[in-house]
Order: sequence, then C-alpha cells, then structure tokens
Amino acid sequence: MRVLVAEDERFLADLVAEGLRRASMTVEVAYDGAEALRAVREGDFDVLVLDRDLPEVHGDEICRLLAAGSTRILMLTAAASVPERVAGLSLGADDYLPKPFAYAELVARVQALGRRGEAALPPVLTGQHGIVLDTPRRQAFRDGRYLNLSRKEFAVLEVLMRARGRVVSAEELLEQAWDDQTDPFTTVVRVTIRKLRTKLGEPQVIQTVSGAGYRV
Repeated sequence: MRVLVAEDERFLADLVAEGLRRASMTVEVAYDGAEALRAVREGDFDVLVLDRDLPEVHGDEICRLLAAGSTRILMLTAAASVPERVAGLSLGADDYLPKPFAYAELVARVQALGRRGEAALPPVLTGQHGIVLDTPRRQAFRDGRYLNLSRKEFAVLEVLMRARGRVVSAEELLEQAWDDQTDPFTTVVRVTIRKLRTKLGEPQVIQTVSGAGYRV
C-alpha cells in the first residue's frame, strides 16, 4: 500500500510516516498543501492522510480537487465536533480522525481505506513456479516450503508477481516497494533481488532483462 502523509507539523508527520512504515506501507511525506497536491497528481497513492489545516493549499481545497480520484482520503484535524466532521466528509474525505488520536487507530483506518481500493486484487497470488504469496498474512511459499522473507523482499516479489511476466524496472520497484526517501542511485534493488533468488532456490524464477529490469 502506498500512502502520502500531508501534515505541516514536521515532527507529527514524520512520526505518523514511521508508524505506517512499520505496518509494511510505503510512505511519502508532504509538509504543505501545494506539495501534497503535486505529489498526488504525480504519484499513485492508495491513501492520503490529510491534515485539514495545511498552509499553501488548504486541506478542504485538496479534498474538493481529489474527490473524484482513486486515492482514499483520511482527514486529520483538531476540530472534533459533529458538524465539523460532517463538513469534512461532505468535501470528499472517505474518513475523518480528530486530533489527538491513537496511532493504532490511525494505522487501522488507513489499512481499511486501502482495502477498499484493493477489492479487485486477489489476496493470494500464485505463480507458475510453485510460488504462493498470501498477502493478507504476509506469508510466502514455494512448492509448499515456507520462505522467510523480509518485508522488502516480500514487497518486491509481490510487485513482480502482480506484473504477470511484464518487465518491471528498478525505478518502478523503488517506487512501489520503498519510498521517496530512497536514493534513486542506490543498489538496494539489486541486493534485494539477489537475496530473493537465494531464498527462492532452484530453478531460478527471477529473470534479469538487461537494461530494462526484472520479471518472474
């Protein structure tokens, strides 16, 4: 799941982002409304965690502009009265969480919103090479053998399997399995692919397409 956190209080924004990353989400952060709007239009996010009182472009305006899009919106605000919540939802937000909030509840609400957009995706992925990915349980198997994959290894394998034989570039893997804090010149994709191949065993199923990327 790819999430954008739009919050001008930097400490809170970074704290929320870190909590979501620990829940196996890929997270980017925007510290004002203009930056958030630009990120959503350029990226492909499942959920936007949106502070209502953003500088540059107000959260209400962002809601209006994105209401018809595919990105689910969880609005955060210090305003907790019922009329204010109704107003926020009427602008196009999918859910509403007043501050202060419990981080466990925030994570649960983001996960619930993400599932709405994933209804068409199969929860269990199967490949032609005996690979089975149980995405809700974050478990992977090959020919019935459990694969002890790290969070990033699982994410990379999931992206490759969902591509169904299409070549996936290293840049695309970085975008979908990591986040905007990752150096685009890093070798992390190559290292993760190497570890995945070792854990998957023989015969090898991840093919390197020279100059293009990888495919299963």
